[in-house]
Amino acid sequence: MTNDAPSSAAGDSFPRQHARTQRYTVGQPRSYAVPPDGSAVLFLRSRGGAERANLLWRLDTGTGAETVLADPAALLDGGTEDLSAAERARRERSRESSAGIVGYALDAAGALAVFPLSGRLFAAGPGTGQVRELPVSGSVLDPRPAPDGRWVAAPTTDGALRLVAADGSGQRVLAEPERPGVSWGQAEFIAQEEMDRDRGYWWSPQSDRLLVARVDDAPVQRWWIADPANPAADPVEVAYPATGTPNAEVTLWLVDLAGGRTEVVWDRQAYPYLARVHWSGGGPALLLVQARDQRSQLLLTVDPETGATSTLRTEQDPVWLELFPGVPAWTPGGALLQISDEPGHRALLADDRALTGAEWHLRAVLAVGRTEALVLASAGEAAEDWTPGLVSLLEVPLDGSGPRMLRTGAALDAVRGGDTTVLSQSSLDYPGRRAEVLRAGEQVAVVANHAERPVLTARPVFRLAGRRRIPAAVLLPTGYDRARDGLLPVLMDPYGGPHGQMVVQAHNANLASQWVADQGFAVVVADGRGTPGRSPGWEKAVAFDLAEVTLADQVEALQALAEEFPLDLGKVAIRGWSYGGYLAALAVLRRPDVFHAAVAGAPVTDFALYDTHYTERYLGTPQERPEVYRAHSLIEDAAKLERPLMIIHGLADDNVVAAHTLRLSSALLAAGRPHTVLPLSGVTHMTPQEQVAENLQLLQVAFLKQALGM
Repeated sequence: MTNDAPSSAAGDSFPRQHARTQRYTVGQPRSYAVPPDGSAVLFLRSRGGAERANLLWRLDTGTGAETVLADPAALLDGGTEDLSAAERARRERSRESSAGIVGYALDAAGALAVFPLSGRLFAAGPGTGQVRELPVSGSVLDPRPAPDGRWVAAPTTDGALRLVAADGSGQRVLAEPERPGVSWGQAEFIAQEEMDRDRGYWWSPQSDRLLVARVDDAPVQRWWIADPANPAADPVEVAYPATGTPNAEVTLWLVDLAGGRTEVVWDRQAYPYLARVHWSGGGPALLLVQARDQRSQLLLTVDPETGATSTLRTEQDPVWLELFPGVPAWTPGGALLQISDEPGHRALLADDRALTGAEWHLRAVLAVGRTEALVLASAGEAAEDWTPGLVSLLEVPLDGSGPRMLRTGAALDAVRGGDTTVLSQSSLDYPGRRAEVLRAGEQVAVVANHAERPVLTARPVFRLAGRRRIPAAVLLPTGYDRARDGLLPVLMDPYGGPHGQMVVQAHNANLASQWVADQGFAVVVADGRGTPGRSPGWEKAVAFDLAEVTLADQVEALQALAEEFPLDLGKVAIRGWSYGGYLAALAVLRRPDVFHAAVAGAPVTDFALYDTHYTERYLGTPQERPEVYRAHSLIEDAAKLERPLMIIHGLADDNVVAAHTLRLSSALLAAGRPHTVLPLSGVTHMTPQEQVAENLQLLQVAFLKQALGM
């Protein structure tokens, strides 16, 4: 693996290095793009493992040489970045913790790359190496060039969508808000946080018009997030769509380059969620719109002249309909690609014809070519060789001749342009990620990785635990000897809920758990029902019963693994963050017979305080199912606490707001139940601050050791 960085700063402990390097992501290449001719690979990477600011790089696939296309320090004349509140919010939604250039977009030929930096708009010519600033009024978010490279569109923080020619001339406003609370070309909170849609506008293949989302957040209730450590500072107003309350009103418009607008019309009352938009040369623009309960959705085509829509597919599911990366999409030949739930797996479909069978569980479409699609898949649930923590990269011919497996590994990802593919993966055999550049299937380069090497080595052992074959990883202390050391106190270290797969056969993904193990624990990570990558039935088993199902699977995994590993079931702790934090607190409240201490980070304690799209998918609305919300409330269980519990929460968190922890703490106090609360001033849901991240690990272990009598 190419890695030119030093192993660590002198004297670094793991918690310090882990925090300082942003979990070893600083210096790691990312965000790859390949022009259609395959002559180059563009990517982001900082200069070293100690520098957070990303530069835009170009790798020549003919020579393997890497050159800098854009350096933030040079473009800002050595100044520091000045991020708007809107840009900080975008980064929080995407869990972006790096600096410098954090995203860019290419035209269709790969001849123009555009990116924002400190709210300014820059354009780079990957072929020429020239970088220039394009004058745009306002602070820029998410700029994107037209496919033909002549124009660049850019939403700005004042809610407008602006247009400028690639040579910097002709700046004008395509759409601007008529009042505060309206924005054009930006994705709303729910789309970014829960739908994996971070875009709010899409160019036509002919570069003559755009589909633009207009978001009006006036219907959304207002919450206020204050900083108690700075009482002179004004509270921040947040439009937060809590479950059972109104969402932002999202409409879609066809906007021409002169600013003319035509509304795209569909039944927004029945299908309010704009989940996906696809516009390519393979067919008319596609919209995927969902009902609020997410059990039905329409796939629509758009008439680019009138804005009228026609229903191409109607889909229904009695539980919920999942959204997938990369689909729906047209192939260049005009076939419609989708991913469909089938018994025990998900299949790739082209015009309703299955291209994959029960042996593969489709997870994402990465690239679509003229003759094949590049996809990610797990083995189908019924496969005899089903292995936890691995995915496969498949090339699926569109003629139905059957998929070809290109690679199996951990955390695989790939991009493709022409005959060039960048394949990025992690492994247990080396730290970090390795990115290979392949041309016609042959390796021509490896992208240099400057991330620091960790100061410890992870040694997870993987199992399918219990009668449900729950994917699990077990980590024991380095140098552990059972005859000498005996049974070990246990730390369950899950996320354990929807959209969060923790059991992966990747070195760095297991480092934090290994460090805790080296403090004298046996650490168990288990992905029970509700977690992704297994089957539709596995994910949907949590419908209306998140709490009991996810907790039961942690207990089953623990007890099954104790038959093989040296687990002291008389000393079991559990910790987690976000849903994992909810699960940790739930465990000591409802199963004190199994769990003897817990650390709950940023827990959802009352689902009535969480957002619409996520919560209503799993629990319905509080108006329809109040009994379900009561059954999932930790506050209702406060009087049951009899085990040590530490609750950690960032006071600036606008995703799981601090009210969750404060209300649970108040209920525990009212019930006379001692507990520990660690408030983090100025910290969001990500906890990116170096000192905070380092000390949180140390404090958690100290608390758990004391609680378990170690």
